[in-house]
Amino acid sequence: MIDFPPSIQNLIQSLKELPGIGPRSAERIALYLLEETKGTKQRLVLFLNEIGTKIKLCPRCGFYAEDRLCSICLDNSRDKHCFCLVIHPIDVLKIERTGAFRGLYHVLGKKISPLEGHDPEDLPLTQLLQRVDEEKPKEIILAFGTDAEAEATALYIGQVLKKRAIKVSSLAMGLPAGSGLEYADSITLSYALSGRREL
Repeated sequence: MIDFPPSIQNLIQSLKELPGIGPRSAERIALYLLEETKGTKQRLVLFLNEIGTKIKLCPRCGFYAEDRLCSICLDNSRDKHCFCLVIHPIDVLKIERTGAFRGLYHVLGKKISPLEGHDPEDLPLTQLLQRVDEEKPKEIILAFGTDAEAEATALYIGQVLKKRAIKVSSLAMGLPAGSGLEYADSITLSYALSGRREL
């Protein structure tokens, strides 16, 4: 049975590894790239190389950065006394797009998940606690979503932070039950931020 040459097969296989791309979509994208003449292939190669070499996690907050620190940490107009703690770097963008928060962020990187082997003691809290001790925020908002693992993570971290006499709050209701921030629209997320409750 005749198939694509190995180079095209390898591209299709790599495209299928991307989220939301099935076999037929991968094949269509590969054939488009093979036949396009507008420079899309070259730009794609350039930008993929750029994110591989230029993008790193901000050593201060954990968001994406090209410079030493991310643009949020470098912005002197931000409220230095309020942190928003999130699980993933993409959660920062979800909250930023609401326009409702002007403080700083801290990306935790993982949440309590016994099924994945992440127990409370596995949470990367050392950097967070060191930053809290150095920068002394007055409030930390836990923006973790509403699934059971996020709720358990919020309760655990809330207890740890309260020992440092910091106001700890979480997002108000209105977020979809049992899901993460990636499924919340900007308006709902904005209301959740403004109506946050102290833990």
